[in-house]
Amino acid sequence: MITVEEARSLLFDLVSPLNAETVPLAESAGRVLAEDLSATRDQPPFSASSMDGYALKSTEVEQHAMFKVVGESAAGRRFEGTVGPGQAVRIFTGAPVPEGADFVVIQEDTERRGDLLTITDDPGPKTNIRPAGVDFTVGTKISAPRLLRPEDVALLAAMNIATVPVRRRPVVALISTGDELVMPGEIPGPDQIIASNTFGLKAMLEDAGAHVRILPIARDTVASLETAFGLASGADLVVTIGGASVGEYDLVGGVSQKLGMERSFYKIRMRPGKPLMAGQLGDTAMVGLPGNPVSAMVCGYLFLIPMLRRMLGIEQALTPFRRAKLAEPIGKNGPREHYMRAVLGEDGICACADQDSSLLSVLAQANALLVREPNDPARPAGDEVLYLPI
Repeated sequence: MITVEEARSLLFDLVSPLNAETVPLAESAGRVLAEDLSATRDQPPFSASSMDGYALKSTEVEQHAMFKVVGESAAGRRFEGTVGPGQAVRIFTGAPVPEGADFVVIQEDTERRGDLLTITDDPGPKTNIRPAGVDFTVGTKISAPRLLRPEDVALLAAMNIATVPVRRRPVVALISTGDELVMPGEIPGPDQIIASNTFGLKAMLEDAGAHVRILPIARDTVASLETAFGLASGADLVVTIGGASVGEYDLVGGVSQKLGMERSFYKIRMRPGKPLMAGQLGDTAMVGLPGNPVSAMVCGYLFLIPMLRRMLGIEQALTPFRRAKLAEPIGKNGPREHYMRAVLGEDGICACADQDSSLLSVLAQANALLVREPNDPARPAGDEVLYLPI
């Protein structure tokens, strides 16, 4: 058996950043920027008023000063003339500041009667003008790789960028295995259960940026598994769920190797998730997850998501562990690294009472995986521990 760290290193060797594709700006949110982009214009492209008021010369600004209003500047429709001595231009937020003006007195500090404007209150030193290019200028870069948030999309739009180069979404094929499984909504037989892992993993992997294909359940026969692998053709990553152990009906390892899979490793010194297998099937990476629901999901957080992040070109593929204090004491750990379902709250982190790897209800209550080193001793409340947010 190998360690979690060794397994991650080997899994990274199975994948590499995918090629780029160009998408419309409106479809770029949540994608990973593949190439640096540069602004094609200044923002704002002109000196603009930050308030509603009157534009005039700063040398003439003082309380009780009077001006003649000679025009108006609105957003999208500038005043074409020049502001001269003793003159003012009505101006609105976002509008271009007229030539000759370098100060905007806010309307609350003025009184207007017809074309006569009086500054009634002390306007203060603030000019209320945004200089041209104060946000960004031509050539300002957005650097790749970058997971594009809504704020980034707004910035790209302001830079007048209509199409965006992004990493192609990794295509993941999910294959659930076992005669005992039926799909949600079907009527299970007396000895059957619902294929829950598939849907939890699909949600997890799509949230991480993948395009996930759920394939038909592969039954416990060589022919059924071969058919499933055939349907996975074209995927960047094939993930099997169950059937990777050494029981009489655990056929995934043998069938995948028969189809040409070069095994990278099998079994990890961890719990839950010990019977995990990985390798290369032609140009496609393959990971065989254990069938226990919690084991499969924990392995998804620890191994599949980092693989996807690497394929997307994200520099920090591994989610960093964080630290928290134990809210309750915890017993000693066994010989394997343990990723315990836990709840992180205001008082610290607390391991869930039942760590059975079949209990999805406990996983649904958890918001963290508390990390225990092999043979970690019992720890009192208040000790600092590592955890992975989920």
